[in-house]
Amino acid sequence: MSQQGAWIKVEQLKPYHLHKEEMIKINKGKRFQQAVDAVEEFLRKAKGKDQASSHNSTEEKNRRNSSEERGKQSAGEEKRKAVLSEGKLKKATGEGKKRVSSVSSDRGSKSPLKRAQDQSPRKRGRPPKDEKDLTIPESSTVKKVMTGTVAGFKWPPSVGEPVKDSDPHFHHFLLSQTEKPAVCYQAITKKLKVCEEETGSTSIQAADSTAVNGSITPTDKKIGFLGLGLMGSGIVSNLLKMGHTVTVWNRTAEKCDLFIQEGARLGRTPAEVVSTCDITFACVSDPKAAKDLVLGPSGVLQGIRPGKCYVDMSTVDADTVTELAQVIVSRGGRFLEAPVSGNQQLSNDGMLVILAAGDRGLYEDCSSCFQAMGKTSFFLGEVGNAAKMMLIVNMVQGSFMATIAEGLTLAQVTGQSQQTLLDILNQGQLASIFLDQKCQNILQGNFKPDFYLKYIQKDLRLAIALGDSVNHPTPMAAAANEVYKRAKALDQSDNDMSAVYRAYIH
Repeated sequence: MSQQGAWIKVEQLKPYHLHKEEMIKINKGKRFQQAVDAVEEFLRKAKGKDQASSHNSTEEKNRRNSSEERGKQSAGEEKRKAVLSEGKLKKATGEGKKRVSSVSSDRGSKSPLKRAQDQSPRKRGRPPKDEKDLTIPESSTVKKVMTGTVAGFKWPPSVGEPVKDSDPHFHHFLLSQTEKPAVCYQAITKKLKVCEEETGSTSIQAADSTAVNGSITPTDKKIGFLGLGLMGSGIVSNLLKMGHTVTVWNRTAEKCDLFIQEGARLGRTPAEVVSTCDITFACVSDPKAAKDLVLGPSGVLQGIRPGKCYVDMSTVDADTVTELAQVIVSRGGRFLEAPVSGNQQLSNDGMLVILAAGDRGLYEDCSSCFQAMGKTSFFLGEVGNAAKMMLIVNMVQGSFMATIAEGLTLAQVTGQSQQTLLDILNQGQLASIFLDQKCQNILQGNFKPDFYLKYIQKDLRLAIALGDSVNHPTPMAAAANEVYKRAKALDQSDNDMSAVYRAYIH
C-alpha cells in the first residue's frame, strides 16, 4: 500500500476568507499556523509583484506600441517615396502597368485564410501555438503557490518531533486559495497522502477505501480467514464481493455455510487454512481465544512455515500480540496485527478503520484486503502499537457510551424528556452517528448487538491495565468499567453495549 492515500473532494473545499477563523480554531497545531502565515505572506508578495508587473507591462506595451507606430509611419513614408520614384521610372519604360497588374493578381489569388496567416503575429517571431493542446490552463495563483511556497517551504521541526512529508491541513489551505479549485485541484496534487515517518519505526499511512465503488483489484494471493463473528462475517463477505479467493474456518462450522454458498472454500482446521493460504486473517473475541487459536491443537502455528503470513485482527493487549508475533516469526512466518475499529454495520458496509503494526511488507501485501474491508488503514510501527491504540480508542468509546446512558436516565428521573435531550445533543457539538444510534437503541428498547457489551467491558479492563503498566491514571475508564460490570451482572453481556443503560435503572 505504498501508494495509498487520502482524497479531498472538490465539493468539500471552502472559501478561505469565509472559513479562515474556523480552520485556525479547529487546527491549532503550530505547523498549521506556520502554513497560514507563510502562505499569506507569499500571497501578499505575489500580489505586489503582480501589480508591479502589470504596471510595468502596461508601460512597456504603450512604449512598444508608440515605437511601432512611429516605425510604421516612417516606413510608410519611405515606401510612398519609393513607389512614386519607381512609378515615374517605370512609366517611362512601360513596365509600371504590368507590375501593378501582377501584384494585384497575386493578392487576389490568395484566400482570406491565407492572407490572415500572412498577417499573423508569427511573422514577428512568436512561436506557433500547438492547436492540439486543449489543456485548461492552471490558475496563475496555483502556479505561483506550487512553484514557490509548496516547493520551497520547509517546516522547522520541533524538538523530538518527526518531520512530516506533507500536512493535509496545509494542502487544504492551499486548495482554498486557488482561483479555480475545480480546474486546478489536480494541478496541486492528485492524491493527498497522510504519512508520518519517524526515525524509530512508527509511521502512519491513511488510505481511502474503494470497496464502496468496487474498483479494487484483488490480490492474487490465497486468503484465509478464521472467526466468523459479528465483525468477521462482514469482513469475509466484502473480501468475497471484491473478488478475493477466501478459505474460511469457524469454531461453529455451521457459520461457514453461507460463505461457502458465496464462493468461499472450507478449511477443516486453522492449521489447514494457514498451510493452504498465503495470508491468513483471524478475528476472535479476546486474548485467551487468540492464543488458543494459534497455540492449540491443530492451531495456526502447526500450519506456519517460512513465508506464510498471519494477520491477527482481534482486539487484545500488547503482551498477547507480542507473544503471538514471536512464535509465528520463530517458525519463519510473517506477522501483522490489525485490530479494527467499528461495529457490525460498519463491517458489513466495508467501512471499518484498520490499525496495523508489525511487518510493513505484509501490510502492503494486504492492500486490496484492507481496502475491501475498511475505509481507512493506519500503519503504526512495531508490534504492540496497534493493540495499545485500539484499547485507547475503545476506552474512549466505552466511557462515552456510559455517559450517554447516565444522562438519559438522569433526564428521566428528573422529569425531562429523553427524546428532547437527544434532539438537543444532536444539534450541538456532540452530534454524531454513534450518539444518535445508541440513544435510539435506548429509547426504543432495542439492544440487538452491534458491538457486544461484554467485549467493550473487556476492552475497558485491558485499557485500565495498560494505564497501570505505565502508572497512568484512568479514573473515567475505571468508573465506566464498574457500570458495565453491573450491566453484565444483570445478564446484558450478549446485548449491545448501549444496554449499559439498564445498569442505571435497576
